[in-house]
Amino acid sequence: MNAVLIALLVLPLLGAALTLAPIPDRLAPRLGTAVTGAALALSIALAAGFDQDHPSRMQAVTDVSWIPSLDIRFHLGVDGISLPLLVLTALLTFLCAVYSTKRMPSGDGVPGARSFTGLLLLLEVGMLATFAVLDLVLFFLAFEIVLIPMYFLIARWGSGAKVFAANRFILYTLLGSAVMLLGFLLIGVKAGTFDMTRLADAHGAGLSHTTQVVAGLAILLGLAVKAPAWPLHSWLPDAHTAAPTVGSVLLAGVLLKMGTYGLVRVWLPIVPDGAATFAPYLGAFAAVGILYGSLACLALARPGAKGDLKRLIAYSSVGHMGFVLLGIASLTQSGVNGALFANIAHGLITGLLFFLVGAVKDRYGTADLDTLSGTTGAALYGRAPRIGGLLAFAAVASLGLPGLAGFWGELLSMFGAFDPAAGLSRPAFVTYMVAAGIGTLLTAAYLLIVVKRVCMGDPKQPAPVTDLPDLKAYEAVSWTPLAALTVVAGLWPALLLSLSDPAVKHLLGGG
Repeated sequence: MNAVLIALLVLPLLGAALTLAPIPDRLAPRLGTAVTGAALALSIALAAGFDQDHPSRMQAVTDVSWIPSLDIRFHLGVDGISLPLLVLTALLTFLCAVYSTKRMPSGDGVPGARSFTGLLLLLEVGMLATFAVLDLVLFFLAFEIVLIPMYFLIARWGSGAKVFAANRFILYTLLGSAVMLLGFLLIGVKAGTFDMTRLADAHGAGLSHTTQVVAGLAILLGLAVKAPAWPLHSWLPDAHTAAPTVGSVLLAGVLLKMGTYGLVRVWLPIVPDGAATFAPYLGAFAAVGILYGSLACLALARPGAKGDLKRLIAYSSVGHMGFVLLGIASLTQSGVNGALFANIAHGLITGLLFFLVGAVKDRYGTADLDTLSGTTGAALYGRAPRIGGLLAFAAVASLGLPGLAGFWGELLSMFGAFDPAAGLSRPAFVTYMVAAGIGTLLTAAYLLIVVKRVCMGDPKQPAPVTDLPDLKAYEAVSWTPLAALTVVAGLWPALLLSLSDPAVKHLLGGG
């Protein structure tokens, strides 16, 4: 299985290199689909061969010396925490590649499809590697690989103020990564190793309290930018609004998860004293982020606000990722499990939402809510009922309807906040939980407003002529797996929780 994991990383890298050859532009999207499809097959094979009786143990391990003088190792492996994220990454990238075969975004300059495909495959390499590496230096390198491809996907194939949004994205994330690297280096120097499994097993032993607090703060700040945590989130709405559809899907579906995954994989087990010191502050920022994201979405959804639907969903991600951060801040097994579950649910649901908004924008040339609900508005239930139905489904999944994937992560995160770990202020975390509960009500409010305005239209306006193309075959192929998995995860939460629970217990020092 270690060969399968290595092949999973090498295959898209080779595909990206192949796009440098002078192949015809029309063949590039097919190459991307073939390579990402093979990567998805490898990830499924990895999941099929995974020993589910021991999900807390690293499996498919490769551990060889890379830079002996610094004790940096080429160390790969998967456990119950990283495996679902690897499969989610491979799935979303494949669906984006399939979507791009028929809906290639138009960029500036020539060639287009070949360079787009190469960047998409290089982006997949960085995303997959982030969830597979087990050395702090390798984690940093994988964390950085994704920045350049995503920068060019936004700056070249985006729309609107795309260059400004891309610049803001890369400046924020580079600054956060630099701070995170300082924390990693401090840990490596003091502990004498960068090996994440050895450091996690030690659970802070060999690192002084001061070292853990300083390194914990640096790592928290660096990862909070990518998460994104309020108030370090301001790059996200611009990036989503300007990005092409597949860029928004991968940015929300995978890149945000890299920050929260790092908190669970590195911050919690390696610097537990630092995590305990800053957990109350993280919980407070998470609660504020939940309320802020929901209120921002309500402001964008109101009539006359000229709210952009992509921007609204971007702000909703700030709120949803607030639940993930709240679960992590509780430092409890149930809270961290809820955070990991919410990670996967958000990737599925928000990925589907951005696909749908991209389709509506392609048909109308705008994502402005006032336009979509005005005289020439969408009225999707009457004009494109399949797209309208899927949008309503994704909306109710996003607001946390029981029986769908969005419910369990938020519930467990709030449960973790209700009874936080020893040493944390229970009244404070109960307050955070109440704020999160209010956030769920606000989330339901703005999403139902969006469904009413976009799917039903404005009853005071004349009915538009029914000339809107409904769901196309390539869209159905790209979106159906996300909708189906949203239902499966909602009805069978043990599918994910049985993998993450023993691994979380191990990382928290409980076995």
